[in-house]
Amino acid sequence: MEMQLSSSHIRLRIFLIFTIFLILSSPLSGHEALKGNEFDKLIQRLIHDGFEKETIEPLFSNKSVFFTPKGVSSFFIHTESSLNYDQFTSEKSIADALKYIDTYKDELNQAQKIYGVDKTIITAILLVETRLGTYLGPHIVINTLSTMAALTDEALREKIWEAIPDKKKPNKDAFIKKVESRSEWGYKELKALIKYTKQEGLAPETLKGSYAGAMGISQFMPSNVLTLAKDGNNDGKIDLFTHADAISSVANYLKHHGWKPGIARQKQHEVLFRYNHSNYYVDTLLKISDKLKG
Repeated sequence: MEMQLSSSHIRLRIFLIFTIFLILSSPLSGHEALKGNEFDKLIQRLIHDGFEKETIEPLFSNKSVFFTPKGVSSFFIHTESSLNYDQFTSEKSIADALKYIDTYKDELNQAQKIYGVDKTIITAILLVETRLGTYLGPHIVINTLSTMAALTDEALREKIWEAIPDKKKPNKDAFIKKVESRSEWGYKELKALIKYTKQEGLAPETLKGSYAGAMGISQFMPSNVLTLAKDGNNDGKIDLFTHADAISSVANYLKHHGWKPGIARQKQHEVLFRYNHSNYYVDTLLKISDKLKG
């Protein structure tokens, strides 16, 4: 004989069904979509290029590592001319920079002595890049670079296009051309990130940075971390989320690209342009440096 359910049992079942429906129909917190197989081809490419399967497969199976079209779409609509660089030459910003020079005077003086780069220039870069280390970027670097690297796949490329708001969509042909070049660039930077984090014993999924994948107080791309970053505090590690290492790394980067004590203004501009290919950016750095000296 069929058992008759009580009204309390019926209410409980309805509640459970409704709860399950909400869970399945709502987006995952922090994720843009359910994790799919977007990185399958990328994983095989990395393994083919010499990375250990035992390293790569667990890394990309981590729930924190996922395809991020919304985040990467910013890369294709960003323009330097839209940034408000005047904010960095305001009285408050200059006061903050002077305080920073005083707080980290030992590190800055050491970098200036070793690499020949004026401490006001180093400070200016850190001010513009991360507001002296107070804003490091919200994007998980490996997600940004992996998404970029995966865009050799036309279907994934289309997901990025769809993620760009209609009012901000660039010319489609220009978008495709940029994606094609930046996908290879992203793959190179992804490989550098994996090598760097393994070298330093870091978990890649914990590193956050800009929409383009730059990270740390100095906002270095991973390839620059591998080749030009320095251990400023001599603790045996290169960690650009520490001020000493970020300061020394900026100084070494500029020296590598031609900075020397007493170089002419035009030459300073040329070297700083290597840090960020924007005349607005470089002009702002030089203005900040002048104010800090004055």
